[in-house]
Amino acid sequence: MRLRSIVTAVAVLLATAAQAQPPKPKLIVAISIDQFSADLFSEYRQHFTGGLKRLSEGVVFPSGYQSHAATETCPGHSTILTGSRPYRTGIIANDWLDQSVARADKTVYCAEDETVPGSSSKDYTVSARHLLVPTLGERMKNADPATRVVSVAGKDRAAVMMGGHKVDQLWFWNGKDYVTTAGQPAPDAAIAPFRSALAARLAQPQPALPVPDVCTSRDRAIPIGGGKTVGTWHFGRAAGDTTKFRASPEIDDANLTLASALIESMGLGRGPQTDIISIGESATDYVGHTYGTEGVEMCIQLLALDKRLGAFFDQLDKSGVDYVVVLTADHGGHDLPERNRIHAAPDAQRVDSRLDLKAIGAQIGRELKLTGPVLIPAGGDVYLDRAVPAKARAKAVARAAQLIKQSPLVEDVFVGADIAKMPQPTSPPETWSFAERARASYRPGRSGDLIVALKERVTPIPDPTKGYVATHGSFWDYDRRVPILFWWKGVQNFEQPLGVETVDILPTLASLIGLPVPPAEIDGRCLDLDASAGDNCPVAAPGTRR
Repeated sequence: MRLRSIVTAVAVLLATAAQAQPPKPKLIVAISIDQFSADLFSEYRQHFTGGLKRLSEGVVFPSGYQSHAATETCPGHSTILTGSRPYRTGIIANDWLDQSVARADKTVYCAEDETVPGSSSKDYTVSARHLLVPTLGERMKNADPATRVVSVAGKDRAAVMMGGHKVDQLWFWNGKDYVTTAGQPAPDAAIAPFRSALAARLAQPQPALPVPDVCTSRDRAIPIGGGKTVGTWHFGRAAGDTTKFRASPEIDDANLTLASALIESMGLGRGPQTDIISIGESATDYVGHTYGTEGVEMCIQLLALDKRLGAFFDQLDKSGVDYVVVLTADHGGHDLPERNRIHAAPDAQRVDSRLDLKAIGAQIGRELKLTGPVLIPAGGDVYLDRAVPAKARAKAVARAAQLIKQSPLVEDVFVGADIAKMPQPTSPPETWSFAERARASYRPGRSGDLIVALKERVTPIPDPTKGYVATHGSFWDYDRRVPILFWWKGVQNFEQPLGVETVDILPTLASLIGLPVPPAEIDGRCLDLDASAGDNCPVAAPGTRR
């Protein structure tokens, strides 16, 4: 009996170790929920019953960081599967100013090819040309050309930044239909029936969704001015209304439906190699922008997404494919100040005339006898007009920094040339100074001459009645902190509340499939997902970051 007990105990230990040790998956599923902050994950975690509950029972990093200052969609997505911060990916914002481009429109969109004749930053050819580093899928395909790389998203920039330059299928919603980029492989067989079914769905009205019990307390109108309110929409839409389709659970459902169809049709995860599919769920971001993060709309949206992810994972389970999931977000978000002020944050406010960059530029022009606008703002980046003479540029930048910092809405201002001289931060992301956060997304030649950080709880949307009521993009942790969740069949749950970065995802996934990634080529480090004393991460060379 004693020998049998020992054998049984050893078998249990071996089984436990096998569960704790991450497998070598045949399919990597990388999901980004746009604007899914760590705050939202914490707030709704107790209410999840579907896919997000499953992931919450895996390996959980509740304090993941999009560690950089440029907390926007394109920079954030560029970090998730590259292992690199925006200063290295080259994706320093959704849009930046390039005064050297030949066209009249000097604004460059992160996922466009501005060299295409007749294009503009609003009417463009989608391209990955501005992404300067390879994605995990590209590295996998370089190591094994049989690898299939697939990317599906509700936004072109999400699909491009997670898929990269070498994809087998890349699809995104363009406002009317799911399309791909020029020069991509022929559409998979699953695409035509999917698009046909989607067109039929859009041609029908969408009834208002029921309000779950946990959402009823949030179902209240918040005045935003001009007789308008937010906080009571339940996602009903008229037939053919693609704008409301985009900002609802419907588009997330469409993304997952297409992803499932491609997994099945292409046989992803069924070959000798490991395949990868990235999925960009965008509705949470559109809901956050249009209705805020704390209303009934966000509550319905997140619970619907949780349920739909559960169905998606159930379908994967039935396929028998051995898969690993990672889920994170490209950035967080902040609620509209009108609701903040009702909910115990009376200092929340919007930008106003106390920060007028046009007036500041005009003042500098008068002082230094310069013509032209002098300053050209582009989000948090402020560029010096190229017409400013070389001998006056340093003085103009210094004076601009001084005047901008005098605004009561501004926390700090950084001179780009000074930021560029700083080393990249190596300490935990929650400890970074504002200057270090700016450094992580500063790239000379693309970033502004000045980087402006607004004060906490200041929303850079002056008028909420014209479309968007809330946003993100700040230096503050409500925009930087996102969950990072890993799951596989048999995973042994543990949670690490200390700060990690989204750039850590690539080296971590690479470790699971035995793909070597030179540490000097990325900014991230491998995360140990093994709940036992084992370690899935390769041994780091002396002096490298682990």
